[in-house]
Amino acid sequence: MAALTWDNTGERYYETGTKKGVLYPKDSTGAYPKGVAWSGLTAVTESPDGAEATDLYADDIKYGTLRSAENLGYTIEAYTYPEEFAQCDGSAAVADGVYIGQQTRTAFGFSYVTQIGNDVSDEAGYKLHLIYNSTASPSEKSYSTINDSPEAITFSWEVETTPVTVTGYKATSEITIDSTKVDATKLASLETILYGDTDTEARLPLPDEVIELFEAA
Repeated sequence: MAALTWDNTGERYYETGTKKGVLYPKDSTGAYPKGVAWSGLTAVTESPDGAEATDLYADDIKYGTLRSAENLGYTIEAYTYPEEFAQCDGSAAVADGVYIGQQTRTAFGFSYVTQIGNDVSDEAGYKLHLIYNSTASPSEKSYSTINDSPEAITFSWEVETTPVTVTGYKATSEITIDSTKVDATKLASLETILYGDTDTEARLPLPDEVIELFEAA
């Protein structure tokens, strides 16, 4: 057995960046059949909550602890958004280029990539985040006059999720795939599904399909 060591060469990992956002509007069957690129993505902030402790006491001692269900919320920030997001943001197109607000908000899936770096390379790998069953809350939009220090407007949406079923596990709202730990061929197959190609429409596979892909021999 070897003694513990810290900060070894090639093991000083960190995570940075947000890119390759994709929106997947949900259809009436619960699937996410068509993905669209989300350009101008500037930040994704995940904000889980819940999992709060409730202590139980018996025989004058702490008997145990129960925890409530955990929920995933997140915030999307971007300079722009795909046209298909309008229906997810409570808008409906009544004519070409004409939209009305305060409509039913469509649920959607979302994926994005964060970069993994270390002391050897700032591109050691990446993490692929898949998020399901999301709904966006109404967001504030602040428009200000152009002055001698102009800035582009940044849009921001608070998003809540409802977990989807996963065979053999508790329901979940997110799957994260680490490119440094999974089979590269299987990861490439998943990315073809997520991003599409000349023969395949981009779509978001449900968790069971993702797990089956990586468990396959």
